[in-house]
Amino acid sequence: MKTIRNQNKNGRPKKDEADKKKYKLTVKMETEEYFLFRAKVRSAGLTQSEYIRRCIAKSEVKQRLTSEHLGYIRQLAGMANNINQIARKAHTAGYAEVHPEWMQQIAGLDNLIKRIEE
Repeated sequence: MKTIRNQNKNGRPKKDEADKKKYKLTVKMETEEYFLFRAKVRSAGLTQSEYIRRCIAKSEVKQRLTSEHLGYIRQLAGMANNINQIARKAHTAGYAEVHPEWMQQIAGLDNLIKRIEE
């Protein structure tokens, strides 16, 4: 008895392992978020999965502020306070009297801006 082998090679070719969609994510949303998401999916004319895939591919995540950047922000806030005090003193005593303090603050600001740019 002979066995008949199916020599038919028609049909969709098998996908590579890298091309298979094998990961599943679960996301919890509030009611308002869910309906906003559904409205955006509907207006885009995509499936929910395809909409999320496109959002992931095209999105850009901003880096969190480092402790170094937070230190710079604190320094800027302190300098802003000093400048306000110098301005108050300039209004009462005159600009000529606070000019040296003003120049010192400007130099400090320039130095801090250079450190932030690096």
